Amino acid sequence: MTEKHGYVYILTNANNKVLYTGVTSVLLKRIYEHKNKLVDGFTKKYNVNKLVYFEVFDDMINAITREKQIKGWLRSKKIDLIKANNSEWKDLSEGLV
Repeated sequence: MTEKHGYVYILTNANNKVLYTGVTSVLLKRIYEHKNKLVDGFTKKYNVNKLVYFEVFDDMINAITREKQIKGWLRSKKIDLIKANNSEWKDLSEGLV
């Protein structure tokens, strides 16, 4: 049986006002869906499609655990995490293709 990788990611909108934390097994596909507004919900409503942070895990269980941890954090702690890894808040999806 092949284990799937897991990814935890944080998206924001153009002016970095809104943060969204998600989890997926196929990061490029999921970011494409967010950027092209293919999934109804929060990210489509608030135009949240700029990838500013992500982590890779060997399995989905650990990725889901991490997603829940980050979602439980205060906004300020999420911002500190982003700034520590992406101080300029660049769209990291541009380097993934």
